[in-house]
Amino acid sequence: MIRSLLLAVAITAASSASAATVGSKHAIVIDEGTGHVVFEKNATDIVPIASLTKLMTAMVVLDTKPDMHERITVAEEDVDTLKFSSSRVPVGAVLSRHELLELALMSSDNRAAHALARTYPGGMEHFKLAVRSKAHMLNLRRTNIEEPTGLSPYNTSTATDLAKLALAASKYPEIEKITTVSNDVIDVNGSMRQYHNTNKLVGDKNWSILMSKTGYTQEAGRCIIMRVRAAGRDAIMVLLNARGSASRTADANYLHRLLTKEHHQPVMARLNIK
Repeated sequence: MIRSLLLAVAITAASSASAATVGSKHAIVIDEGTGHVVFEKNATDIVPIASLTKLMTAMVVLDTKPDMHERITVAEEDVDTLKFSSSRVPVGAVLSRHELLELALMSSDNRAAHALARTYPGGMEHFKLAVRSKAHMLNLRRTNIEEPTGLSPYNTSTATDLAKLALAASKYPEIEKITTVSNDVIDVNGSMRQYHNTNKLVGDKNWSILMSKTGYTQEAGRCIIMRVRAAGRDAIMVLLNARGSASRTADANYLHRLLTKEHHQPVMARLNIK
């Protein structure tokens, strides 16, 4: 009895020390194969999720099996009037649906994401209904998404819910491929422009990233979702509300080292993400 109590105290102390090492306010790492929670910090708190929203936007659009070669004109209504964020996609640009998806996911362009939702079959209202239906299907009980870009602070979720979202998104080959490319050159109205992945860890030889998405707003802080392969196992990593990009990267690297420790014993908790 005493030995069990001491062991429980030791595990709690180790968990607290690890949580203190991670600067992101909310985080979770899950061994995909076993469902064991390797690391957790405030993972059930409901918080803004910024551009992590775009993974849901991409899934809902792809679920309709649209013509990815269809040309779409970026319209004035795709311009951000909430936070007046910048974009390298000018109004009037004509791009394929696939190119808009690439811009929305890889370089996190808000106009591209909005254009995808605006041209959803039935328009924006049908898009929002599809998002709610998808969230329900994925059992995202503490997730609320009101628009397609993540600019709204009312797009909220938890690290736990986002782990489920990440796993679902990783099953889409288009999302997997787009989010793991370091950069690409896209023809925008006859001008070849290079766009870069907002996740600087993509392409890092020390990482094997299978899917990723970053996010940032003032309310959400620096956020990231990744599906990674480390030490022969696949894992879902979610970090929310880091102070800055460097802090977010430091947290990710720390958790990556945690995953690759050969004799690491996961916290004895299980999350059903299948």
